Amino acid sequence: MIYDDKVTNRLKRIEGQVRGALRMMEEDKHCKDVVTQLSAARNAIDRTIALIVSKNLEQCIREEEDNDKNADELIQEAVNLLVKSR
Repeated sequence: MIYDDKVTNRLKRIEGQVRGALRMMEEDKHCKDVVTQLSAARNAIDRTIALIVSKNLEQCIREEEDNDKNADELIQEAVNLLVKSR
């Protein structure tokens, strides 16, 4: 799978959120603010995982349909990846 700028930009944003949480901890910010920042990073990671799995699934189904393979198996693999990531 080729990872486009959209995915790498998401990860860079997540990296910034995590660095922000570390900085907040170093500055002794309120725990509520740190947890909010970490929750935002976690949600962004979840959305990025879903994006990667869906793009990969789409690409695999297109390739496999060209080779007359079963798309149901690919879909099940993608679902398993999403479940495992939670």
